[in-house]
This record gives sequence, C-alpha cells and structure tokens, in this order.
Amino acid sequence: MTNQPPPLVGHDVAADPVLLAAVEREGAGWYLDELHRLGKLAGGEEAQRWGEEANRYPPVLRTHDRYGNRIDEVDFHPAWHALLDTAVGAGLAGAPWADPRPGAHVARAAGLFVWAQVEQGHTCPVSMTYAAVPALRAAPDLAARYEPLLTSRAYDFGLRAPATKRGLLAGMGMTEKQGGSDVRANTTTATAGGDGTWLLRGHKWFTSAPMSDVFLVLAQAPAGLSCFLVPRVLPDGTRNVFRIQRLKDKLGNRSNASAEPEFDGTVGWLVGPEGRGVATIIQMVALTRLDCGIGSAAGMRAALAQAAHHCRHRRAFGARLVEQPLMRNVLADLALESEAALSLAVRVAGAVDRSERAFGRLATAVAKYWICKRQPAFVAEALECLGGNGYVEESGMPRRYREAPLNGIWEGSGNVTALDVLRTLSRSPDSLDAYAAEVRPAAHADRRLAAAWSSLCAELTDTSNLETRARWLVERLAVVLQGALLVRYAPGAVADAFCASRLSSSSGVAFGTLPAGVDFAGLLARIP
Repeated sequence: MTNQPPPLVGHDVAADPVLLAAVEREGAGWYLDELHRLGKLAGGEEAQRWGEEANRYPPVLRTHDRYGNRIDEVDFHPAWHALLDTAVGAGLAGAPWADPRPGAHVARAAGLFVWAQVEQGHTCPVSMTYAAVPALRAAPDLAARYEPLLTSRAYDFGLRAPATKRGLLAGMGMTEKQGGSDVRANTTTATAGGDGTWLLRGHKWFTSAPMSDVFLVLAQAPAGLSCFLVPRVLPDGTRNVFRIQRLKDKLGNRSNASAEPEFDGTVGWLVGPEGRGVATIIQMVALTRLDCGIGSAAGMRAALAQAAHHCRHRRAFGARLVEQPLMRNVLADLALESEAALSLAVRVAGAVDRSERAFGRLATAVAKYWICKRQPAFVAEALECLGGNGYVEESGMPRRYREAPLNGIWEGSGNVTALDVLRTLSRSPDSLDAYAAEVRPAAHADRRLAAAWSSLCAELTDTSNLETRARWLVERLAVVLQGALLVRYAPGAVADAFCASRLSSSSGVAFGTLPAGVDFAGLLARIP
C-alpha cells in the first residue's frame, strides 16, 4: 500500500502551542502536566476506539423489565462508560467548584477541549453537571446535600439513592413540544406537596442524558415559571416518576441519549425563588454555552488535525499535498480560524475564574454564537482536504461532520443567542464597557482592528432595526474580539493574517482565500 497516510494515533493532543499558551496566559499553568497526561490518552488508539464504538452502538431504551415493571432505563455500550469515567476522573465535570486554585475553570476548559476531541456526545452530561452547581446554590440546603457528589471525581453509573453513590451527574429539563426555546410557554405544572416537596406533571421534549442522577427542571408553579431539582431516585431509594417515552433519533451526537420524559406526580424541590425559574436556571445555561464554544473549538481542532495529517503524508501532482500552494492556503486559513476560536473560548473561561461578570455576560453569548456557527463550514472544509478518504465512515470525519451543527442549536440556536446579546447590551451597559476595555488596547496596535472597532461602535449606536441586524452585530462583536485577542497575544504573523482576512475585504468568504502576503509557513507551524 502506497501513498496513504498512517493512522493518527500515539500522539499528545495537548501538544498544541495555541492551547498551551492560552492556558499559561489565563493562569492555569499549574495544570499542564495533567493536561499532557490527558492529551496522550486522547491521542491513543484505545480512546479513539472508545469514541468510535460509543457512536456505532448507540444507547438503547428499556421502559420495562422482564416482569413488566416500569424501569425507564437506558443501556450504553461499555465505551460510553469508559469515556465518562475518564472525563469525570479528570475533573471535567464539577471538580473546579471544589478547587480553590486560581485558574481552575481554565484548567477544566483546557481538559475538556482536549478530551472532547476524542468524542463529543459524552461531554453533554459532563457539561450539565459542571453548569448545574452554581444554579443549585440558589437552594443552600440542596447544595449542601448534592454539591459534594456533583463535584466528585468518581463516575458511579446506575439509578440508586443519591446519598449512597460516590458521585452524581446532573441534567436539565427545559424545552417542551409547544414552546421549544420559548420556555415561558411551558405547560408542565408544579403543585406544592405540603412537606417541602413539589409534584410535577407534564412533559419535556428534549432532555439529554436521562440516566443522570438529578435534573434541574422548569415547571409552572402558582407564582410563575420556577426551577426544581428532580432526582431519578428519591432519598428513600424508590424510583421517582420519570417515564421515558422514546429516545431521539438524531443527526449526530448518537452516543448520547436524548429523551422525552413525562412527569406524573414526580417529586421535586424548589431551587431559587418561586416564579424566578428562568433567572435561576440561566446560570446553568450560561456555563453550558461556554462549553458549547469550547466543544465547537475542540471539534474544529480535531478536524484540522486530521486534515493536516492527511496532507502531510499524501502526495499528488508531484509533491505532498501540504506543499501545494493552494492547499497551504486552505490549511493555513483553517489553522487561523481554529486559533481564533480557541483563544476566545479560553478567554471566556478565564472570565469565569476571575468572576468578570460584566465581560462574561456578553462574551459568553458572543463566543457561543460565532464559534458554533463556524464549526459546520470548518469541518466540511477539513473533510474536503481528505477527499473521498474523508467521506467514508472509517475516517471518523463523517461523525465529526454530523456532530458539527449541534452546539449551534443547543442552549439557544443562532437567533435566540443573538437576541440574548441584544438584551445584554440593553440591560447591562457595563458589559459593553468591559468588552471595550478588552478591545481598545489592541486597536491601538493595528489600524485594521482600529477601523473595525470604530465601525462597530457606530453600528452599536444605531438603534434602528436592531433585531433584523442582530446576527451581523454579534458576528462583528465576535470577530473584533478575536482580532483583539490575537493582536495582543498571538505571533505577529497570526494577528496580521487574521486582521487582513477577517477585518478587511482582502480575502473571500470560503476557507483558502487568504491574501498572498500571509505567512503561510508560520500558520502551518502552529498546527499540532
């Protein structure tokens, strides 16, 4: 066999100069040894086999046992458990909340970025567990009981009383058939039980990871939409009512079960004030949006690694593909987009660490919108670098392509996220001030960034047709912020290429249209 690349195995996924610099810059340099350990595992043949098998053998719903008893359980392939055991053991779920060190959330984001490149479906319960903790703290008694188990590094699968387990996973139940993203249209009701519990009745349309131990669920209480903690198993060991009607047959994310559960006298406990359910659960949504950005950046980096590996080994028309001028343009452009996505995602994680609430409110939604929007086109271009080799399942690229649109939909599709940005700009002017403080120093260093920032400021002061222009405004907010981060922290060749191609009209829309003066060698050298 000649002219075929070898398998991309036996490497350290964390040996990524962009990632390592960002982790150091955002205050988590102490984590690098552990990050490399996880990276070597992620680059190994065994972990890659787990990712493939978890998707080849999707979860199976068992509504009843052999005797006809209702059990509502989901069976997973052993590879799923191996992936989750590694993720939880590495502290990618709730561990940062129990870690007082500066940079703990950046460290966790870096670990998630590395491990998600193996397989992304299992990161859904990992992300929800991480994000549930600050929302649960709105009920101190519940937090005292459950937080130590949510922040545990022990993966303990199976439906048992939470207090008897070594660690817990969390999920959420928000959307319903009739409302989707409009959760205020929810019809699930909550009735006070008289003993501190509430009884829920209704349905949820898209509840992922149904074998999680506890869920944050929205339901209509007498005072309005409220948030409730709903365990799968009650403290006395009896099963809570959680009737799974079916599992979704999804485009991608096939390793992860997404269910339609029904509640009928389902026991829950109020989290936060009655009638303030959205305000309570939005803390969870903000952090899962952070993970959407990290996950999409990871999916992009994994696709780029496959494309670069193929082009470094494959020969065509008398030279290796990576030596062909037009292919160099494509790979350099993808490398540039990947670096911008990762730099922005890690910066937002740094805002969590430093409690930069004003900046985080705006930047999290902006990053979620733009990085997730870029992933599908990015993965399609990377797949094209492999040609027909990338279009067959054995390459792993079709799985990455099917996964690519997911983060753009979950936790608010493009329109929802863009409108959330407008609301933040309107209600929290300090968020724009914090954003400006991030951009201005870099704008002084590059005339193209300065011009783009000036133009964006003018657009933001124009209040006409804001909703119609929302996507454009959020895109510009994202690209200008990415440009500022690269001007401040990346090598000059990277910042110059970004400003020339993303902040001016000197390149086209498709990847591979960088202007001729770009330092292609410098960009290609930053691909692991």
